[in-house]
Amino acid sequence: MEISSYKNVWRVAYPIIAGSIAQNLINIVDTAFLGRLGPVQLGAAGNAMIFYFVFIVIGIGFSIGGEIIVGRRNGEGNFKAIGPVIDHCFYTLIPLSVVLFFVIRMFAGDILQLVTADSALVDYGSIYIHYRAFGIFFAFANMGFRTFYIGVTKTSILIWSTSLMAVVNIIFDYLLIFGKFGFPELGVEGAAIASVLAEVSALIYFLAHTLLKTDIKKYSLLAFDAFKREHLMNLLKVSSPIMFQHFIAISSWLFFFLIIEKMGSNELAISHIIRSIYMVLMIPLFGFSAATSTLVSNLIGMNRQNEVLGFTWKVVKLTILATAIVMPANILFPEAMLSFFTSDTDIIRNSIPVLYVITGSMFIFSFSYILFSAVSGTGNTQVSLMIELTTLVIYIASAYLIAVKLKASLPVVWCSEFIYFGFMGLLAFLYLRFGNWQSRVI
Repeated sequence: MEISSYKNVWRVAYPIIAGSIAQNLINIVDTAFLGRLGPVQLGAAGNAMIFYFVFIVIGIGFSIGGEIIVGRRNGEGNFKAIGPVIDHCFYTLIPLSVVLFFVIRMFAGDILQLVTADSALVDYGSIYIHYRAFGIFFAFANMGFRTFYIGVTKTSILIWSTSLMAVVNIIFDYLLIFGKFGFPELGVEGAAIASVLAEVSALIYFLAHTLLKTDIKKYSLLAFDAFKREHLMNLLKVSSPIMFQHFIAISSWLFFFLIIEKMGSNELAISHIIRSIYMVLMIPLFGFSAATSTLVSNLIGMNRQNEVLGFTWKVVKLTILATAIVMPANILFPEAMLSFFTSDTDIIRNSIPVLYVITGSMFIFSFSYILFSAVSGTGNTQVSLMIELTTLVIYIASAYLIAVKLKASLPVVWCSEFIYFGFMGLLAFLYLRFGNWQSRVI
């Protein structure tokens, strides 16, 4: 099959998109259930969730670097070199998860107290993160398997692993948040425990599928040979800029919500509801993004650098089309969309203008993020880090100026998304068009 064809892009992207649907279903259900407990619980758990993902994205960044290397080896046809890459992903991700677990458990409460003025938000947020931290062990192990399957473009497994996660999470959310069928009524604590159990279920599935269904010998997979420093250094060379890039990106997202918090608890609750809908709109985008970075790396491994720009524009077209398909419901039925998350009529009414803003921002997001993913796929992740840093500084400064200094309304504050994606797309395009990335060796 032609690797840069529309059909192949869809073949790689659609399982990631389907998996993202299941993953985002988890976020939607969490938000919907917690919204029934009250705006304080929703806002607190939402802030704590973002705080938790500040650490999770460190592992995601490392695994994406691994995907790029695996994609390059797969494109070269050097399949036996893929197993050692995955082994060293596990050698790094598992110890890293242990370190981050203790960091979260020891410092999360103090950090939330420093950045959050409302004591109720701190209390509920601390409860959530106390239990959610256990999920980092299983989440990081799952990332090792995702690195392999995305890198070799066998992404269909992601549909089943994330679907299983969604089912487990929804069941235990219902049982543990509200105390149904004899289970204790744990509220925010129950939502955190349900998410951890979902991560456990995915890991069990990955292990079973890999051992029973995957050609382990072809890739020298899970051999766990001796640790080699050169393998780790190559991984870190590609991954460390992405790790830092994702860390600062999600940290800026946390800062954005802390800026929103200063506007009031209702504004914070509205923004977390909007965040959940935003994540749904991003589902096609993230699938095509992962396909872009791994297939760009595969193309370069085949010495087909001249096809990268044309391939990237193909993915941009597909992403804009897919995004357009999921957007009309927000415009035509905003109350129905929002009522799924809350029954508070004031919050629903005040959320509608913000919903329109993020719906519009998705068009420029679709264009910009695919270009940005292509930059990462070239292997020059230092450049993608600099693009992210530059863009985020402008983004946070703009949001602070609009919200705190100018005291603008919530929909206007959310318009800072246009600034973020506009600069990201411009800088990524300039690098792909004029930068020296064709001969990048990883």
